[in-house]
Amino acid sequence: MSIIRYGAEKAGAGGQRLPFARAVEADGWLHVSGQVAMEDGEIITGGIVEQSHKAIQNLIAILHEAGYGVEDVVRCGVWLDDPRDFWSFNRIYQGYFGEHPPARACVQASMMVDCKVEIDCIAYKRKV
Repeated sequence: MSIIRYGAEKAGAGGQRLPFARAVEADGWLHVSGQVAMEDGEIITGGIVEQSHKAIQNLIAILHEAGYGVEDVVRCGVWLDDPRDFWSFNRIYQGYFGEHPPARACVQASMMVDCKVEIDCIAYKRKV
């Protein structure tokens, strides 16, 4: 079994090299690290709607880089800074995953960066 790491060489906020890969693929499984509404190393401005779109778009970009799509996602984990954002986030999330809803956990958490939402996922695609 081979292990492929995506984005381990990338830098995060402030140009610091991050001590983890954006995603790791092993035996058809892809584990995507938590994504926030970051662009060019900075959290974008805006509320839960804008930040939800950007975080999910960042997640999907990594899936595509590894050759996966939203239809391959089997589980998502979601962390919201404010529980009052739950329904707004769900509306945005459904727009991306509505046709192929994965299993999901969603919790309130204090974030490590100044963002409103973080999302990770596990995807599976049989390798031929």
